[in-house]
Amino acid sequence: MIRKLKSGQYRIYSRKTDPKTNKRRNLGTFDSLDGAKQHERAIQYFKHR
Repeated sequence: MIRKLKSGQYRIYSRKTDPKTNKRRNLGTFDSLDGAKQHERAIQYFKHR
């Protein structure tokens, strides 16, 4: 899940919440939406190997 921050950057959050904090895990912050989408695809690829 990608969200735009107030700073104009984009952050990837995990889809499931962290059981300890009940918040979504931060999986990286990127300057461009394209960079964030590309990294999200890489995350999904390695999660399902």
